[in-house]
Amino acid sequence: MNKLFSSVNKRLLSLLLVIASTGTTFAQAQDESDLGKVFHIGVFIFFFLVFVVLLTLISYHNSDDGKVPTLVKAWRWINEKMTKATPIDQEAQVMLDHDYDGIKELDNVLPPWWKYLFYVTIVFSVIYILNYHITNVWALSEGEYKEEIKLAEIQRAELMGSGAFITEKNVTALTDPASLALGSEIFKKNCAACHGFKGEGLVGPNMTDEFWINGGGIKNIFRTVTNGVPEKGMLSWKAQLNPKAIQEVGSYILSLYGTNPPNPKAPQGTKWVDVASADSTKAVVDSTKKIETVKK
Repeated sequence: MNKLFSSVNKRLLSLLLVIASTGTTFAQAQDESDLGKVFHIGVFIFFFLVFVVLLTLISYHNSDDGKVPTLVKAWRWINEKMTKATPIDQEAQVMLDHDYDGIKELDNVLPPWWKYLFYVTIVFSVIYILNYHITNVWALSEGEYKEEIKLAEIQRAELMGSGAFITEKNVTALTDPASLALGSEIFKKNCAACHGFKGEGLVGPNMTDEFWINGGGIKNIFRTVTNGVPEKGMLSWKAQLNPKAIQEVGSYILSLYGTNPPNPKAPQGTKWVDVASADSTKAVVDSTKKIETVKK
């Protein structure tokens, strides 16, 4: 008997855990677009709970122990009401005058549980039609598709705003005043400590002349800012700045060329010639103008 109650308690504990998980699922619903998903999950969990309860009761249905739990007694009573099965010793009362090769036909009533389930499907169909086809509370597949498209457009716009699609290969220099102003703010906040507020160079090199240690041009600057130069003490900024911000500060750095700030640091690196603007028959780097100084 103790084993019987112990087994029942274990099953009840399992039910409580499932119910708790159901509450968590409903709590995670963010807006009305999640209600459809929550409904389907809730229906699944409901039938799962019913299945577990029935499995527990059926396991003790045929128990010979006279001291069965009250719950099992109730189950037996419900089972009789829901099936209305004719006892074997009373089958003669429902026997029909049909005999097919020794197979006799009984006039049993349709099980009430089957009829009730059929009624439930009718009610569900009404709810389904009202919500999906009349009031449109729940979206059809086409509606869900359109909602996902809208969400994707919003996410794409956010990614575009953060410059997620900007890479070293496709980055271009910005020249509009708004972008340069943003780049200036980023430079003063993050770069001025090493390069000076006017790009004249302090610990880091002068950003206003035509000599570069890691290559000039927006693509090289974008790569340098993104990955940093660890061996020279410059950290990578990709964790602090998104690609759009790096493009903006890189464009601002390019705009500093030729500004001739006071007390500029001596040139470092190699004179940079932009391939796009240089004659294709000429070398990109003029080796005769290489400056022999301490590199970055």
